[in-house]
Parts: sequence; structure tokens; C-alpha cells
Amino acid sequence: MALARIVLKPGVDKQNTEYGAEGGWIDSDYVRFRYGLPEKIGGWTLFNQVAQYLVGLVSEIYTWNGLDGSPYMIIGTNRKLYALNGSLIGDVTPIRRTAVGVTFDTVNTSTTVTVNDTAHGCIVGDFVTFSSVTGNPGGISNASLTGEFEVQLVPNANEYTIVSPAAATSTVNAAGTADAAYQINVGTAVSTVDYGWGVGTWGASTWGTPRAASSSIALDSRVWQFDNFGEDVVCQIANGAIYLFDTSAGVATRATAISGAPTKSTYAIVSTPDRHLVCFGTESTIGSPNTQDPMFVRFSNQEDINSFVESATNTAGGQRLTDGNHIVSAVRSRGQILIWTDSALHAMQYLGPPYTFGFQQLGSNCGLIGPHASADVNGVSFWMGKDAFFMFDGTVKKLACTVQDYVFQDLNVVQNAKVNIGVNTQFNEVTWWYCSYTSDYIDRFVTYNYLENVWSIGTMARTAWTDIGTFSNPTAAEYLPNSTEATITTINGLTAGRSLIYNQEDGKNGNGAAITALVKSGYFDIGDGDQMLFMKRFIPDFKNQEGNLTVHLLLRPYPQASASPSSLDPYIITPNTEKVDTRARGRQISLRIESNEVDTNWRYGTLRVDIQPDGLR
Repeated sequence: MALARIVLKPGVDKQNTEYGAEGGWIDSDYVRFRYGLPEKIGGWTLFNQVAQYLVGLVSEIYTWNGLDGSPYMIIGTNRKLYALNGSLIGDVTPIRRTAVGVTFDTVNTSTTVTVNDTAHGCIVGDFVTFSSVTGNPGGISNASLTGEFEVQLVPNANEYTIVSPAAATSTVNAAGTADAAYQINVGTAVSTVDYGWGVGTWGASTWGTPRAASSSIALDSRVWQFDNFGEDVVCQIANGAIYLFDTSAGVATRATAISGAPTKSTYAIVSTPDRHLVCFGTESTIGSPNTQDPMFVRFSNQEDINSFVESATNTAGGQRLTDGNHIVSAVRSRGQILIWTDSALHAMQYLGPPYTFGFQQLGSNCGLIGPHASADVNGVSFWMGKDAFFMFDGTVKKLACTVQDYVFQDLNVVQNAKVNIGVNTQFNEVTWWYCSYTSDYIDRFVTYNYLENVWSIGTMARTAWTDIGTFSNPTAAEYLPNSTEATITTINGLTAGRSLIYNQEDGKNGNGAAITALVKSGYFDIGDGDQMLFMKRFIPDFKNQEGNLTVHLLLRPYPQASASPSSLDPYIITPNTEKVDTRARGRQISLRIESNEVDTNWRYGTLRVDIQPDGLR
């Protein structure tokens, strides 16, 4: 019998049933669609070819070139801020407070040390660096107490504990002295929402008085956001303070707070070409965090990021938006800044004096799910909403998504702040990484090829991503919540949670290990009648195949029946396989292609099959 071609539509379709998606693909992992065909994605290698473990979960990576042309990267985690220049990497986390003359309490044979410092402001997990240590407190050498430590417990406002690398040989109180430098308080890696007891303000109302049923508190995981002001980098903590990393000072110099700027904002961006520092969801009274208005936009004087107070002689100012409960994020686009609230899209355009900026609403019911869930690609913006995907090319449009239900019905909405978009211009893709319903950490991705208008899904976990530009490969971060590997700097008493940075689209393997890539088709049959089919053989067709592939033929008699493999399944396809004989018999057949060996590469072509009507045995 003549060979028949099995032509399948590009993209993954999860909206239909497996039978309704006949003629298409219904599942994928570590596979992209390009030129209408599925292929294994590129691999990844360690950035700088060495495992540089960073403390905490990375929420943002930003790359740029200094004025001398050298490449830089800044990385924000929930616990630290790092800067990288070439092969040099440094901890540039800002210092919030310094103290002189702190003392130590020790207990004989214990490594737990209590530090005495009035109004220290620490929380569990903070970092403090001691210098100029004297007195060998409790028999612990001055050298052992010199360096960086993680705060273990905070019993009260004047004491906290650390873990010493050496045990005490005596019990003492208020012994020795040291100078202490406290880094900014750490943020959480996992968002939480709590209701009921203990949620409201302590002491509010009277004992036994019922509180509102809606009483709740939300604590989002820490998110950083970066932007250039010249060659320097503005570093904004979502719903926190704003800092400046001075590129010329090098990666051994910590970022510092921007004087005169708001002390609590949701997001910040530098407008171009006029160069105002714009803060979103910020303070109505500068320097007063209690006046934070989640819908207020405030911008600095032109070319002056330290001046936000309006006057007749500068261009500083502000504007409150109306549609929404809070501003979520903003991006620069073609001739404007796009601003997303939780329910709408607005535009901010530079007008010049006397108004400086003009604002207009572009769309409603199209809010953004998280601070890093939107991106602009050549003047077209893409974003993930709370229940759909959108684009703006002059008009707000909801994207037709063939995996929409799959994504949004398996989304951990408490972890929305972690959703992170990545642009991969080499392959015309935008990808959103998100937490599945049962996970507090990113473990899923959904990719949209905006040139071919197709979708794919998978399980690669990346908490942050930046496209090619400064570096020749996209770079991305992976979080290892249980890792206790040694980090780039020595920290005594450091608890678990590390991140690694990778070069993406580099090689064929995942940091040296095999990548399990797969794609599965919908079920197909002969016509629409109740007819058995028999597949005698198939002719594989793969481009750029390296290594072996596995093909599974899954059979079932009815759409809701359990699938069973062909009697000769699985079929191993080598680069030299010309044909494969089968004995596949059923009413419906599905094709599954996968690879799980190192150094494999492939791109699906057009499968040809020898298929004919058949009867039951």
C-alpha cells in the first residue's frame, strides 16, 4: 500500500481533547516549534564555566556594557544583590546600618553566640559583618568572629544570635567588642497570604470584638528590578527602597540608597530620551513610607535622580492613575512607557514643559499578573494576565492561546509575584516561567512563538532570564532551595537556598546531563468511522539528528479508553534508521517522540506510514 504522510499542525493544543486535537500536538517538554516543526531546545552551561553559587532565589538578571565597553551583570536575589564584571563577581548588597562596640555572650562548648546591639533592626536570615573584633570573647578568637554571619534567631530588639566557626571555651556576658555592618533586611523566597488570628494590627480594637472576615495580610517574595541611568544601575526592590550601583566603583563596592528619592515604591524605570527616574506605586510624601499610594506615579527632575520635589524651576512631578488597585509594573515601549495595574494598561508619554508627561488609559480588564510578567519586543508588548495572555501593538489584544486552560488551571496564584518573562529573540519567543498549583517554586514554563503564533509548554525551571546582547547567549537563573553548597563569599552559619547562573542555548545538554525532550501528537484514525487500522511500518524523517531517539506508538479503541503501547514499542531511531516495522493495531494511534541521552539533537520532519484498514483479531 502507498505510504501516507502524517502532517501535524505546529504548536501544542491543550484546549481540545486528545482526540479533538487530531492533526496536532498535545504535549511537549524541552521542545520548541520553529518553521512549523518541533525540535529539541538548546542546552545550557554554567556561566563563566564554573559553579558560582549565589545566596537566595534570583528574581532579576540585568546586563549592560560600561562606558569602557566591558560587560556587566547585576543579579538580585531575595537575600542578596550581586554584580559581575567579566570573571569578577562581588556582593554589592546595600548596608542599612553600622554600629560600633557591639558585644558578645557565649556559653561554654557552644558555637551559638548572642550579639548585644541596641535596636539592631535584624530579622532572622539577615547578614551582618563584624570587623575590629577585640577581647577573644568566651575564648573564641577575634579572627573567628571577624567576617560575615547569618542571623539565626532574634529573641528581642537588642539581641540576636549567630553561629561561630569555633566553640566557646567559657561562658561570658557582654564580652569583647566589634564594629558591625548590617545589610538590608532579607526578603522571603515564598509568598504567603494569611487570614484571621494575628493578621490585623496588634492592639487594634478590644478583646473579644469580632474583626472583619476579610482581614488578611499578604507578603510577596522579594522582587528586584533594574534599569540603567547612564552606565550606572538603578536597583529597585518591589515595595521597598531604591538604590544605585556605581559601575565605575567596581563590583567590590556596595550599592547605596539614592538620596532624595522615595523610600518605598513598587517599580522604577528611567524614561528615554528625556532621562527622568520614574517611580510607580510610590509615596505621596517623599521619604515617608507610610504615605505609599499604590496608584501614584512620581518622576524626578530631568537628568537628576536625586531631586523629586516639584518646583517652578524643575520638571519633577507626579500623577495618580485611576483604573486599578495597584500598579504592578512598567516597560519602555515605542515612544512611551507602558504601565500596568492589576486591571488596566496605561501609557505615559513625554510632553515637555510645563506638564512634562501625559497619561492615557489604553485598555481595561487586561491587568498584569506580576512585576516581571511583561516585556517589549521591537515595540510590541506581551504580558501574562490573571487568566489570559495579551499583546499591545497599538491596540490591546487577547492572544488566542491553545494552552490557556492548562496554564491558568494549574497556577499557584499565591506565587504570582514570581512569574518571570524571558525574551529569546534568536527564536522569536517569549516565555513565562511560573509555579504550578502544588509548588511554591517555579517549575513550569509556557512559550509563545510570536512570529509563527504557536505555543509550547514544559518543565524547565528558570527564575530569571535575560536575552542576548551584552553576552553572546541568553543568561538565566535556576534556584536550588535545598542546596548548601559553598557560595562565592564565606558566610558563617549560612542556611540552605542557592542559585546558579547559566548560559542558555549553549550545546545539547543541561549542564552536562541529558535533557529529556519530548513531543506527543493527538490521536488520529481512518476517517471518522468505527474502523480499526493497522500500521505496518513507518519511515522516520528527522533533520540534524544526533544520537538516538525513541518513538512510541500509543493505541486505544475509544477516545476515553486507556492507552496501550504497540506490541513492538518502543522503537529506537538511530541517525541511520531507514524504516521501522511495526504491528500497531487500533482505532486510534498517537505518536510520542522523545530523547533522553547526552549529546542528542533532532528536529522532526514529516512522518510517512504504511497504514491500512483492519479488523479485530
